[in-house]
Formats: sequence, structure tokens, C-alpha cells
Amino acid sequence: MYLTFGVTLVDITTKIAGIRLKNPTMLASGIMDEDAGSMQRIIECDAGAIVTKSIGLNAREGYPNPTVIELNHGILNAMGLPNPGIEQYCQEIRQLKNSKTPVIGSIYGANTREFIELGKRMEDHGVSALELNLSCPHAKSYGLEVGCDPKLVQEITSSVKEKVGIPIFVKLSPNVTNIIEIAIAAEEGNADAIVAINTVKGMKIDLELGKPILSNKIGGYSGKAIKPIGIRCVYEIAKNVDIPIVGVGGVTTGEDALEYIMAGASAVQIGSGVYYRGIDIFKKVCVEIEQLMKAYGYKKLTEIIGVAHT
Repeated sequence: MYLTFGVTLVDITTKIAGIRLKNPTMLASGIMDEDAGSMQRIIECDAGAIVTKSIGLNAREGYPNPTVIELNHGILNAMGLPNPGIEQYCQEIRQLKNSKTPVIGSIYGANTREFIELGKRMEDHGVSALELNLSCPHAKSYGLEVGCDPKLVQEITSSVKEKVGIPIFVKLSPNVTNIIEIAIAAEEGNADAIVAINTVKGMKIDLELGKPILSNKIGGYSGKAIKPIGIRCVYEIAKNVDIPIVGVGGVTTGEDALEYIMAGASAVQIGSGVYYRGIDIFKKVCVEIEQLMKAYGYKKLTEIIGVAHT
């Protein structure tokens, strides 16, 4: 995508693991990705790529309400990974098979075997890449705490990589002691990219009742408040791995996106920002990125990636 400022062309295209994005904005998993129709709406709003809902082998209802709370600076949720299961969801993915916008299939599993089966089925139905959700902070019954164990991260990543022919992105949690060692483990498992970060564990107490508000008690916190955490994680990961990084967490403006990119991200995902600025946030962020690049004298987005390290 280019924007003309007088005689100056600003190029905001980017590439991750051989996948070309017309701009660096991606729809994050869990937002507006329940079916082909909602994902198509995001595509029409100029998102550079779409990440699907996190899908498991079997249908899952998720947790009972309340599951989402809006707080002063973000959103706290514990949905419990509701999804229709891979068999039904693949019917939605097939409808987007001819889309020029890359579709990335997000999957979760209880063990390596489930990740492999899900990955192969996603590939068969035409996704451009896989995002391994190893880091959901409120789905312990499904084994997703494996994202805290470097050995398991490496094992799952390498096992899936051996069985599929599309790029593998590994989504990391900030709820670990050392996110760098987890990122290195993913790279050693032949991951093609890192996605950082998932939501931050949090809780809200109802003072009148004296009880947690969420039915699951603990949830994942997203939104503007976690952006400094995400920026720090991307910056540290970029110093220690050589594969591309996708930054996630609190991106609502072009300024937010460029901060992640300067920290080392090649693209950014937008989730809760859709709630705050509407589905046309992707167009808005791209225009803001272009305006900022012109103001700071940049002509290509690739010139900015990791500039904060120099």
C-alpha cells in the first residue's frame, strides 16, 4: 500500500515468513473471526491479514457469563475458548480460500498430537500460516500452560513444522518468568515467526459481593494498559532471535503500531482496538502510520523495523 505526499511515496508493505502483507495490520485471534462473513468484513476494511478464532479438535462452549468486563484502561475476559471445533469451522475457512488477504489459522490443543492434527487440517483448507496458541491464560483444562515450558514449546513447534508445509507462528504469553527463553525455544523448534504477546492475567473483585466478577475468576487483560508490556517483550525477543515478530497488545493508533515496529515487530495485530475504534480501525491505523512515516522522513516500513535497537 502506498500513499502519495506530493512527490513522496510511502511504502507500508511488509513480509513475514515469505507472506506478503499489503500493510502491517492484522486482525488478532478472538475478535470478529467467528465466521467467514465477519472475517470478510475485516478484509474489506483493509486488514493486512486475518487470524482466525483459536480452534480445537472438538466444539467447546466456553465459560458461563460473566465472561467480559470493560475496565478503565482495557478489557478483562475469560471466554474459555468457545469454538465450533475444526470440522465445522473449516467450512468457514474454505469460503475465504480465494482471498488475496492472508488468513492465518489459530489452533490450540491439549498435546502435540492434537496440534499436529489441527495444523494439517487447517493447511488442507487453505490457510496461509498457522498460529500456535500455546499461551491462553485461562484454559488450563486444555493444557495451554505448555507455553510456560521451553521444552514443550520446542517439541510442539518442531513436531507441527515437520508435518505441515506452511509457516508456523508461535504466540507467546507474558505470564512467564522469562519470555526470551520461550521465544528461543520456539525458534529452535523451527518456528517461522513469534507473536507477542497474549493477554496478561488479571482479576476484578465486586466490592459489594466480595467475590470475583468473572465466572472463571481469573481472566486475560487486554487493551492500552498492556502496551508497554508488549513493547518490552517484543524489544527483548528481537534482541535474542532472528525470526520475524508480530507485536500484539494495546494497538489502537498508528503511533502504537510504529512503537512496536521500532521495537522489532514486522507487523502488529489489533484486537481490542476494534472495540474502541470500530472495524475500520485498520484503515485508520494505516493512514496514521503513513502520516507519521512522512513526518519522520521514512519512505519504507522496512526501514523502521527494529530501529530502536540501533
